[in-house]
Amino acid sequence: MAFYPPYTAALGSAVSGMNAPAGEQDGSTGISSASPTRSSTDIASPDDSISGGSLPCDSLSCNPLLQRWPGPHATPAFDRIRNEHYLPAFRHALREVRAEVAAIAGNPGEPTFANTVEALEFSGRRLDDIGNIFFNLNEACTDDEMQRIALEVSPLLTAFGNDISLDPVLFARVRAVYDNRDSLELTVEQTSLLEKTYKGFTRGGAALEEADKETFRALTAELSQLSLQFTQNVLAATNAFVLHLTDPGQVDELPASVRDGAAAEARERGLDGWVITLQAPSMVPFMTYSSDRKLKERLWRAYNSRCYGDAYDNTEIVTRIVALRLRLANLLGYPTYADYVLEERMARTPQRVREFLDELLERAIVPARGDVREVVDFARSAGAAYELMPWDYGYWQERLKRARYTLDEEQLKPYFRLENVQHGAFLLAGKLYGLTFHENPDIPVYHPDVRAFEVCDGDGTFLAVLYMDYFPRASKRGGAWMTEFRPQYVEQGCEIRPLISIVCNFTKPTDRQPSLLTFNEVTTLLHEFGHALHGMLACGRYPALTGTNVYRDFVELPSQLMENWATEKEFLDLWAVHYRTGEKIPADLVQKIVDAKNFQAAYLHIRQVSFGLSDMAWHTVTAPVEGGVAEFERRAIGKAQLLPYVAGQCMATAFGHIFSGGYAAGYYGYKWAEVLDADAFSLFRERGIFNPDVAEAFRTNILEKGGAEHPMTLYVRFRGHEPDSRALFERMGIRDK
Repeated sequence: MAFYPPYTAALGSAVSGMNAPAGEQDGSTGISSASPTRSSTDIASPDDSISGGSLPCDSLSCNPLLQRWPGPHATPAFDRIRNEHYLPAFRHALREVRAEVAAIAGNPGEPTFANTVEALEFSGRRLDDIGNIFFNLNEACTDDEMQRIALEVSPLLTAFGNDISLDPVLFARVRAVYDNRDSLELTVEQTSLLEKTYKGFTRGGAALEEADKETFRALTAELSQLSLQFTQNVLAATNAFVLHLTDPGQVDELPASVRDGAAAEARERGLDGWVITLQAPSMVPFMTYSSDRKLKERLWRAYNSRCYGDAYDNTEIVTRIVALRLRLANLLGYPTYADYVLEERMARTPQRVREFLDELLERAIVPARGDVREVVDFARSAGAAYELMPWDYGYWQERLKRARYTLDEEQLKPYFRLENVQHGAFLLAGKLYGLTFHENPDIPVYHPDVRAFEVCDGDGTFLAVLYMDYFPRASKRGGAWMTEFRPQYVEQGCEIRPLISIVCNFTKPTDRQPSLLTFNEVTTLLHEFGHALHGMLACGRYPALTGTNVYRDFVELPSQLMENWATEKEFLDLWAVHYRTGEKIPADLVQKIVDAKNFQAAYLHIRQVSFGLSDMAWHTVTAPVEGGVAEFERRAIGKAQLLPYVAGQCMATAFGHIFSGGYAAGYYGYKWAEVLDADAFSLFRERGIFNPDVAEAFRTNILEKGGAEHPMTLYVRFRGHEPDSRALFERMGIRDK
């Protein structure tokens, strides 16, 4: 049973190994008959390890969520799952896991690592599987009924999580094992699981007095509901805005691909003309290429005021979440919520995070202001007789980029056909780690847009199933992410291989041309693919410690590392060809990409720092926030403000990362991981970007290990030293004074 915080609404691990020798893997189930150490093990009943055992012959036995997963490699029957299956499946799985946990708590024998800690870890696998399916699809392919079910299921799961973490008998058994840990001769991985389990109880309120436990239950239950409502409001607000254009003059200057996409969006809605939405593939190109300031202001204001005073207002939810998190932290003995969160992060303390963000701000704020000044000066020289506002910046930034590097996104896109970019990512995984990818149309998928691939190791051993879901739709939230429907683990001698998903929102193909990606979308795909590799190459025994189950400020290392190859000529030359002619991307165009990679780097860096400052401000308060949400946010990021402030803007009310996505007091982790990835990639640069020895070291020390050891231990083992921030600033072209 994954030990999730009891107020977490979703069981899915959205962010975002070695196995049996060839011939010993059961290709029909995705279950290997060997442990991750490649030693042979007896097989108990592999299918039972997924299904949780046989079911009574009643109506539940017809529920595909409760049946043995029938697809190739034991994949879920997405083609058979309906909304009416979820609630009965959750209720059955909850009854089942409660019985399992009761047996652990009531075990008459002395508490041991095996009969208590390990038994808890493997209890509730069916509940985890159902939760992974439901909550992942609630993000990627939802509807009104699923959102209603989520609101109904969430308190059930929260109550269950509280029942576990607040059970004094169960905690006593775990504590007994923990107190005797020095005499148990545990492996490093077992020690990590014991520590994580023990902390899961203490951080889940197990040591509280009875009255405080009831308060804890109430706080976590409300937080769970509020996080779900926050997400649903953001999705609704994003879908509610439509910019419907009927005048050809309003779209004439847009690239043909952008016009075609807007026309296709209009047709899907039964409208004439063109439709621009707040989804990134629609909005960003319009903001970049349109000179119509009034229309762009409408778009910008709509996007940057989502859920702020509108029909889907999140302002009270934001302040309530912050207040409840503070009360929760105080109840557990922490001065702020950030102190509570960061105890389980590489950074450790709010003070260390503040110092880190301040360092990043101080070293880059002057170059960032220089970046802005360059765009403003260029716009003025081109006749822009007005103050540049945030909705103007992307347009003039792109024009400056084209003037300086004669590089236009539209020049690049023909070489970045989605299928080619995917091939490039697969090729990179092959060159680094020996992986192969084969599409299998027999694997059920949850939407016609989704494609499923079998992933195998260099020796042909099956590793994972990878689902790719690329295009936006009203049922999918914005952004891009990696998640899993099933993690990797070993139970009773059977290795269970993972089911990994990448979800994006790229431009859809039209009748006239395929999906052509911007360069930013290319790096996005590589980023999420890095998370996927972390999940697919997992090699451990315990699901709570494998794959992306690592500290939040470490989880972005594999993903951000992969982005580095996007500007490497040696890599691009392998796959980037024109979708019509088949011509390889010209060397001069690749050089322009390389030359332009630091364009506005300081500006973009400071934007990310500002998000981290906002996050830390919300979660280091020592009293409930009074006054307006927008005003609080403005004070928090004021020292990082680069463009004019616009009254009515408010990021917090749609800042899903920190209010519903698990990055509370952790958004700094993106920049923290940039320091790690810049330092890590410097080793590839030194020895070769496809160097097999460096790749193998990264695989065995980082990707395969998951959370089995402390991340700094793993990083130093790979790199030979602790991360050095100099590599990041050198990559951005920012030199020390």
